[in-house]
Amino acid sequence: MRRLRRQFEMMSPGDHLRALWMGLGGDGAALAGIQLGGADPVLPSSFRVGLVAQLSIAAAAAAARELGRRRLGIHQELSVDALAAAIECRSERLLRINGKQPSELWDAIAGIYPCRHGRHVRLHTNFAHHRAGIIRLLGCRDTKPAVAEALVDWEGEVFESAATAAGMVVSYVRTFEEWDRHPQRAAIAAQPLIHLTKIGEAPVPRSVGGERPIDDLRVLEMTRIIAAPVAGRVLAAHGADVLRVIAPELPTIEALDIDSGRGKRSAFLNIAQPADTTSFTALLQKADIFLQSYRPGIMERLGYGPDDLATLRPGLIIARLSAYGRQGPWAGKRGFDSLVQAATGFNLAEANAAREQAPRPLPMQILDHASGYLLAFGALMARLRQLDEGGTWLTDVSLARTAHWLRDLGRIDDGFAVPEPSDTVLATLCDQAPSGYGMLTFPRHAARLTRTPARWVGPSVPFGTDQPHWVSAD
Repeated sequence: MRRLRRQFEMMSPGDHLRALWMGLGGDGAALAGIQLGGADPVLPSSFRVGLVAQLSIAAAAAAARELGRRRLGIHQELSVDALAAAIECRSERLLRINGKQPSELWDAIAGIYPCRHGRHVRLHTNFAHHRAGIIRLLGCRDTKPAVAEALVDWEGEVFESAATAAGMVVSYVRTFEEWDRHPQRAAIAAQPLIHLTKIGEAPVPRSVGGERPIDDLRVLEMTRIIAAPVAGRVLAAHGADVLRVIAPELPTIEALDIDSGRGKRSAFLNIAQPADTTSFTALLQKADIFLQSYRPGIMERLGYGPDDLATLRPGLIIARLSAYGRQGPWAGKRGFDSLVQAATGFNLAEANAAREQAPRPLPMQILDHASGYLLAFGALMARLRQLDEGGTWLTDVSLARTAHWLRDLGRIDDGFAVPEPSDTVLATLCDQAPSGYGMLTFPRHAARLTRTPARWVGPSVPFGTDQPHWVSAD
């Protein structure tokens, strides 16, 4: 494994992009005219976070570009700079609304806490019911000092197990060696970075005109938080009609919804209600891509598993995101980027490299963002395969498998020598646009296409602004 990892580290960015592309059945000739500029370190980290950002963004853009070439005859160059890609993967942190930073992205109790034997656990309490569950489990007052005091007497892995059994979102902060002994690690290692498979037969989709690479695609999105919403956002950036639906009673984080909502329409639907199920089914039957990030098993219980969807809508591309994959003892475990970083060893490895005692997070939610772009890439490669083979397709990505990819890319000895980008540099990488919330400032898309620049036609709008209908009729 060490020899394989060493070979992986020696590959150029172009080699890595080619491996991603060819691994999903792409034609290597389609990668001509792609420039990948810059190199790590671009942000303070001992990991190649800039390369992961660059490759995942470039892969999605390359697939969109190839669809534009095949469908519309548009030939164009593509470039992705590593720093610009890394900055885009900080989009929720750099979002400004009318010049001001939005409300706190993290709940007051969320974070890393000491526990027994000098170890740590990480809590994710951004949703009120997750916070309440942690307080019940600890039997303490609902304050950060009280939580810290209660956790001191817990053994970290025991608390993680107890919280998981209660449906809460907690990770024990492991070393790489500890994660490598965990049974979920073996399950993750057996899965491809992007799983893509044909699950049913359907005719080759008919070709239609347009002006942008994927403006013929309808994307039905059922997602929350960062990773899968980023997939919808990049599909919208290249022209797709993205309709995001959510049950009105589900909790969300507004700043994240604003950041990931560019170019999307938004409607309320609760698919547990019969009336809304009818509308949802009608949307699915005219969708090209179904993008969802609910925990494994939930959509199957609601009657919308892959086999159900293949029958309901032959020719659909089903794109799914999970935290820990769909096999292994943690397949159904709730998870977010920060929790997966902690569980899989990154926070302690980063702290050791920085010569710090406390666990240190990666400089952005790179597992979320990279997984989102990889999910969009998988969906678009499925579309390319459809143009030749037809069929109904399924693609899967997980945060934990993306974490293994990042780890396999190797470390940077002087990664913390690079400074944080200055405000002047950040200003050159950001754009402004009006929205349903006010004037937004945000990082522009790092993939630069020469003839069809990425852009978001519609502004971010509050959930429920639109009706659950597609813009154009067949």
